[in-house]
This record gives sequence, structure tokens and C-alpha cells, in this order.
Amino acid sequence: MIEVRDAAFRYPHSDIDVLTGFSAQFERGEITAVTGKNGSGKTTLTKLLSGMLRPTTGSIYIDEQDTTKMNLFEIGQRIGYIFQNPNRQLFNDTVWNEVAFGLRNLGRDEKQVEQETEEYLEYFDLKRYRDIYPGKLSLGEKQRLALAAVLALGTDYLVLDEPTSGLDVRRQQELRGILLDIRVKLNCGIVFVSHETDFMTGLVDRELVMKA
Repeated sequence: MIEVRDAAFRYPHSDIDVLTGFSAQFERGEITAVTGKNGSGKTTLTKLLSGMLRPTTGSIYIDEQDTTKMNLFEIGQRIGYIFQNPNRQLFNDTVWNEVAFGLRNLGRDEKQVEQETEEYLEYFDLKRYRDIYPGKLSLGEKQRLALAAVLALGTDYLVLDEPTSGLDVRRQQELRGILLDIRVKLNCGIVFVSHETDFMTGLVDRELVMKA
């Protein structure tokens, strides 16, 4: 479980808290949609959960482990983050190396890297693009690649910021199927920001409405 305990956050050079006294819990195997008006702190919350930002006050725990005692890589092994624009996190020269990169950083030997990379490319229907530069993929394909690279790290939780942005209806339905499958097969906790009511219907277990 991810537990946010009485967290507040204020950006540098600002005198206004984006979040104040915020508490919430996110369980493994649960899909939570974070909604609310612009400026209510939705994206800030996702970055706090993923460790990219640290609470000004309060605490965040992952399965009772205080994230203030973890570095960003350690948090990233437990909580995977998918940016609204996947171009921001794809940086390798080929699709295959994008997934293999994280596995190598985990210390896998090359045989394991090859096996697991192939498995994730197969799962996300990306094997045909294995030698392609990620920048040449469509938006939906880039998103699937980002998911593959993050989940290959063995993350227990997945956090996505506006994952349907720029996707047509067919790709949104494809993403819905992927998230449901991940929840079941990996017992992964999923938290995502969205304004798309149709996308959330029948997908989420819980909606967390942020107040501005």
C-alpha cells in the first residue's frame, strides 16, 4: 500500500501550498482515478507519489517504508511513472534497448535481459519495432513502450499523468484493456489522472477528487 500521511507541498519561490494536510491510501490491485479542476494539485500528487517531488511536510510510505529514506531509483523500482508525453522518458536508440536499459541497471545478466526484454515487447505488441528508434513510433506505441520499460523493473504500483491525452477512442480502449490486464496479472496498483469520464467508466475502483 502507498500511504500519504498529512502531506503538504509548496513549489520553490511560491508562498502558496499546492497541497495541504493531504492524506490518502492506494492499494495494490486497485485502480484509482485522480480527478479535479486545473490547479487542484493532481499532477503534483503523482510526482510526489513517484518521488520526483518530496513533501514539504508530511510523509509518504510504500508498504510501511518511508520514502524519505529511499533514493529516486529505489522508489522507481516500486512505483513506475508514465508522463503525459512519453517522449519525455524515452531516450534510448532502439525500442529493444529502451526496455533492456532498466533491466541492466537492476544487475540482470545478459541472458536474463534478453529473455525479459523479449517478453515485455511481446506483451505490448512491440516486437516488430525492436530495432526502430522510439521517436519514430506513434503516440500509442510510445506509451506502450514506456509502460513496458517501467513494468520491466518489477514495479508494484503504476502512476500515469493524463494517459489518454492525444489518444483516439480506439487507442483509449486499448489502453483500458492493458491497465485491466496489468491489474489482474501483476496485482499492480494503478493511479492515474484523467478528465475522461467515458474512459474511467467501468475501469476504476475508486475516484479521488482533488479540491482546488
